[in-house]
Amino acid sequence: MVISYTNEKGSRPKPASTGDFSWIMCDPAPMRDGATRVFDRASIRCEGTKRCFGFETEMRPNFVQFLFCGIRAELEGERCKRSPALVKQHFEDQPAFEALGRFIVFRGWDQLEPSDTPETVVSFAPPDVRSGLFTLAYSDKDRPDGAITPFGSGCASIVCHPYQELQLERPRAVLGMFDVSARPCVALGILSFAVPWPKSAGVVSDVDERFLITRSWHRMGTRL
Repeated sequence: MVISYTNEKGSRPKPASTGDFSWIMCDPAPMRDGATRVFDRASIRCEGTKRCFGFETEMRPNFVQFLFCGIRAELEGERCKRSPALVKQHFEDQPAFEALGRFIVFRGWDQLEPSDTPETVVSFAPPDVRSGLFTLAYSDKDRPDGAITPFGSGCASIVCHPYQELQLERPRAVLGMFDVSARPCVALGILSFAVPWPKSAGVVSDVDERFLITRSWHRMGTRL
């Protein structure tokens, strides 16, 4: 699927009503299957998602404790970091970004319209498919860092991190969905692979001459 921001609703679906989703990453199937979904700040209940999508720059109260060990009898912790100081350092190293429009649009690749201006392409794939995407990500690179796996939430891996890569001269792909709390929302063996649009357009420009025409790739294809 592709992700973009816009200030114009036009003929696109209206944002989901407040309360429709407790967490967007728990309902990715319609978008992966080609359905177009549109969200704005009001239609997202999860404060972490709002920040990852650029609709909020501040962290919610007690979020440091949430990623640490929680608050007894009040808040269950994710226990992702060994100390509150490490949580704070994570957010200092990973500053929030501002949304590029009032609405964020998720659209299936085959549903792209001429007026669309996608910024990121996201695939949810098993290891064999992911190996192809990974290899493509390096096909135009002369350095060994065509893809990164930064720590973060499922939402951060498909929106926040790829959008920050867009600011770089040589943007990298982002391998994600390692978030333990997000894993139950995707099938076993599935990870995300987000590619900033400029990089995606570059690596597919000569795809017919790459490894996809080799015997090795065709052998893998028989077991997909």
